[in-house]
Amino acid sequence: MPLFRALLLPVVLVFFLPKAPPVSSQLVYKKQYAMGTVYQILAYSTTPLRASQAIDAAFRRIVELDHVMSNFDPGSDLSRLDRSARFRAARAPPDLFDVIGDSLAYSRLSNGKFDITIAPVVDVWKAAQREGTPPSSGQIDRLRPCVGYQKIQLIPPDRIEFHSPCMRLDLGAIGKGYAVDRAVEVLRADGVRNALVNAGGSTFFGLGAPPGQTGWLVHLRDPSGRLDPTVTLHDNSVSTSEQWRASLIEAGAFGHIIDPVTDRPVKSTFAVSVVAPTGTQTDGLSLTLFMMGPDAGKLLVKKKLPHTAAIWVWPSGKFEMVSAGPKIQIGKGR
Repeated sequence: MPLFRALLLPVVLVFFLPKAPPVSSQLVYKKQYAMGTVYQILAYSTTPLRASQAIDAAFRRIVELDHVMSNFDPGSDLSRLDRSARFRAARAPPDLFDVIGDSLAYSRLSNGKFDITIAPVVDVWKAAQREGTPPSSGQIDRLRPCVGYQKIQLIPPDRIEFHSPCMRLDLGAIGKGYAVDRAVEVLRADGVRNALVNAGGSTFFGLGAPPGQTGWLVHLRDPSGRLDPTVTLHDNSVSTSEQWRASLIEAGAFGHIIDPVTDRPVKSTFAVSVVAPTGTQTDGLSLTLFMMGPDAGKLLVKKKLPHTAAIWVWPSGKFEMVSAGPKIQIGKGR
């Protein structure tokens, strides 16, 4: 369910090399397709049957959230809200109310660079991608009344109103991270203490650590192939955002990340990875900091984002990094 991520990019790879685990600790691994991607969960447990059941329950929670947040399913809670909340307060289930509230926080942090109301403009650019011709300025101008996070009104505890005649939301830039967090909650509640949750290679959460290790070693996206940035996750998350690579080099190709200020695809060539306490935070912040760029992004992390780190990496091997707690390491290939 893409917002600016219409195309899922395998932008983060994970490798872990735990020491030989005790015989009593066993690895359980499962995967599930949901939200347009493959979720993977692996866990170490002394009770593998219980861990397997916990993973199944976590996947059920993710699938449930897909039915809440999908903008492709006309029967989803999000689709119903899109149809019913225009100039009239409509009820939203708790998950939908919460994730929209989280999204608005990142819109305010970025002065509108992160904006879940960009869906109508994204759809126009998707059509342009299929046709190989960019949309006209007239097409874009007609959509401007549909877009703007300020036109969303949250009315606690459970109602939302759109102050727009044509607004539609797309939660793809934050929904997967939110689902990861809810899956982690299920695992914890069912007694799993050491697990890795992977949402399509773009968002990870490391719960506890593999046997004999301090955390889960994740190799971050490196467009240059020279730096090998890594982070060790322990009860925290990492997400990555990057413009569709083909759109930066192929004539007639348009990127999937659209700037809600200019209504055009972003041309930035860097990848940005963000480490923070939750998947919702890293998923939302990776796009926020991608859109803001390193200068404004580093300032935001230093001033307003404790327990957060970020790295921007260019194909040339240039990188910029900031940390308010977590450590991102640069490998020996630097």
